[in-house]
Amino acid sequence: MPVLTATSRREIEVHRFPVLVYALVPLAALVLQAWLPRVLGRYAWFDLPLVVVIYFAMGRPSPIQGTIMGCVLGIFEDALTQHAIGINGVAKTIVGFLSSSFGIRVDVENHTVRVLLTLALSLVSSGLYFFVYRILLGLSMEWDWINTLFIALGNTVVALILFPFLDRFRIRD
Repeated sequence: MPVLTATSRREIEVHRFPVLVYALVPLAALVLQAWLPRVLGRYAWFDLPLVVVIYFAMGRPSPIQGTIMGCVLGIFEDALTQHAIGINGVAKTIVGFLSSSFGIRVDVENHTVRVLLTLALSLVSSGLYFFVYRILLGLSMEWDWINTLFIALGNTVVALILFPFLDRFRIRD
């Protein structure tokens, strides 16, 4: 198996999409994330903006782009919910950075890698959210391991459906 350097991997695996995909997919994720929990109630075990951040950040060779995308989607998600502004922004910013960093070093075309990264980064996001909410802000929040695991598994299932769908819109060179 040939070993690729970071430079050659960046040149090979840059995912490009039409501008409408970059605009409409995050917007649809934000709208659905604000609307679906009202319909599903406590059974809303997913975080669509997080899955979108993970997908787009894994395909870009720059951790800065993943960080900015995570920050923007997280802050907009906070604006659409009753959460304090910035809690999701911090969590998704770090996840966007980590996703981009993994995307440079790991073959993200492999579905197993995508699933495992989505599961792990969902757990990291939940941990960061709890840390910011409880430790940094000093607000009361109970850690629910089962709910956190269900959310991570829900994000993984959404990723299994969403990632191949979004792959169809990639611009191939």
